[in-house]
Amino acid sequence: MWYLNEQAIREAVSMKDVIDAIDAAYKLYAKNEFRMPERMQVQEGDNTLLLMPCLTETAIGTKLVTLFPNNIEHPTLHGLIILNDSQTGEIKSIIDGSFLTGLRTGAIGGSAVRHLAGEDVSSLAIIGTGVQGLYQSIAACTERKFTDIYLYNRSPEKIPSVKEKLYSWLGSDIHLHTADSAEAAVQNAEVIITATTSKTPVLPDDKALLKDKLVIGVGSFQPDMREFPKSLYEITDSIYVDTDHAVEESGDLAEPLEKGWIAKETIENMADFLAGSRKVIKEKGGSIVFKSTGMALFDVVVGNLVYEKALEKGAGTKLN
Repeated sequence: MWYLNEQAIREAVSMKDVIDAIDAAYKLYAKNEFRMPERMQVQEGDNTLLLMPCLTETAIGTKLVTLFPNNIEHPTLHGLIILNDSQTGEIKSIIDGSFLTGLRTGAIGGSAVRHLAGEDVSSLAIIGTGVQGLYQSIAACTERKFTDIYLYNRSPEKIPSVKEKLYSWLGSDIHLHTADSAEAAVQNAEVIITATTSKTPVLPDDKALLKDKLVIGVGSFQPDMREFPKSLYEITDSIYVDTDHAVEESGDLAEPLEKGWIAKETIENMADFLAGSRKVIKEKGGSIVFKSTGMALFDVVVGNLVYEKALEKGAGTKLN
């Protein structure tokens, strides 16, 4: 049994490897080659405990994760992933679930950029510069040659440390801009990524600022959370989701459906889209939306990849 911490994971895989694994998970999803119940959520106030199991032909993965959005001195997310052999049930690995969740969620956004963004996009806005804002930036820059990233956070004092980390990951050639508002962040951006757990929209309710863009939402994972404003749905040509459960789990889909802002027929699962190998067709002025709530299938596929790569490279710690 191997223990894989953040250092071991970083030694084992690149962000490109993880984005490839996300696409591989979509293929399994399209073929229904997995078993995954809806994730269990236990809430107390704003805090959430999640239990996320999944079985595939190659591995069994179970993630235990806590989300405490009001943490100040501690990270908001803590997690652990247990990886079992699918043939014997033997525990193969215990993996740092906090880092792997950040990495794979970043890669989900990276996959959306890979398949939905124009080839020549160069400007990116990140709304919410916590841990996920960092990984979303890294993954997006893995798939496109972004030259400018506009960063906005409701607590601006946190942005300098994120900039420092981004420079260490991406190099000093990238131009990182601190925006004093969400409006300023998205004004010049071609791709917008929201990574917050806000219960009210964090993007401006302004069609002119949101038109003709790819908007990726990875933060809201409960019905009372919403990052997108009404005006975004009025100019959206296509809406993609990473899992069918997203339409019930996230307020960014559940509320617009309930209020009739969008029709369910306009929402397409990313797995079905990739299986059909269709190109995105976007009308002039319209925008594309991708909404992720995540699923255990991503964790088990990425976790198994990390485990196999770690064995190859001798990364991690063997536990007796």
